[in-house]
Amino acid sequence: MAESEAETPSTPCEFESKYFEYNGVRLPPFCRGKMEEIANFPVRDSDVWIVTYPKSVLRGFATIQPSLVHSHRSGQGQIRTVIQSVLSHCLVCAGTGLLQEVVYLVSQGADPDEIGLMNIDEQLPVLEYPQPGLDIIKELTSPRLIKSHLPYRFLPSDLHNGNSKVIYMARNPKDLVVSYYQFHRSLRTMSYRGTFQEFCRRFMNDKLGYGSWFEHVQEFWEHHMDANVLFLKYEDMHKDLATMVEQLVRFLGVSYDKAQLESMVEHCHQLIDQCCNAEALPVGRGRVGLWKDIFTVSMNEKFDLVYKQKMGKCDLTFDFYL
Repeated sequence: MAESEAETPSTPCEFESKYFEYNGVRLPPFCRGKMEEIANFPVRDSDVWIVTYPKSVLRGFATIQPSLVHSHRSGQGQIRTVIQSVLSHCLVCAGTGLLQEVVYLVSQGADPDEIGLMNIDEQLPVLEYPQPGLDIIKELTSPRLIKSHLPYRFLPSDLHNGNSKVIYMARNPKDLVVSYYQFHRSLRTMSYRGTFQEFCRRFMNDKLGYGSWFEHVQEFWEHHMDANVLFLKYEDMHKDLATMVEQLVRFLGVSYDKAQLESMVEHCHQLIDQCCNAEALPVGRGRVGLWKDIFTVSMNEKFDLVYKQKMGKCDLTFDFYL
């Protein structure tokens, strides 16, 4: 399990350090020294894991689903309260994980009146992040909800053996690289000052944190038929939200009635529309096809060529616009 220094990272001052390479994959500095411990991390059957390549989803969507669980015990007014409070949270925090709040609400049955006051990130720790750390995550009460951006091969070995549920969401790479660039530009800790063209070139050459997007999604796609894996695509939220919500409900083992589901899907549509089109988000960060606002013709041609070379043997497809 060799670690080695990588060349200067794409974000010059990210965590005032450099990426390092682990088994050929460029990883953030906070992963250093803990990859073997992650591989041996004890997984529980009741765990639910949410895995994405960075910037594959917007934060707001994850806040929607627990309300489906809670809807057994509450009326339509409370469902509306959940959505309204989630919306306010989404607009403040948009950019990190529309999926996570949905899964949280579905699996935990959270109190709708408390959602707006809740820091969802504290309820869904990221496995490899320095905080809260592996020791604390190990001691969390079941059922645990755990996030990660790590490639499939680096996740705990127990997950590879079919223990616990894994939800993976992929996003078309053109929109993703635009969102990832905006993210790097917006955070003080990142301080990326290069051009989008330079950033996109690094993306195509697998020179960003967490390694190659192309390998990341293909590794999970190879396991999309595994019983414990649910492979979702971001664009399908916009194409057929009802089907996606039903998929999540079935996968997580949640029961519901038709009226509750229909009401939830209706409010989810409203949430996604507002999250993706809010003025606070740069160039409508969550919408499908935002890449067309920033890609030049030559960039798009180069990207299509790289995409064909790296994804040509894979039957996974994406919608680049709707």
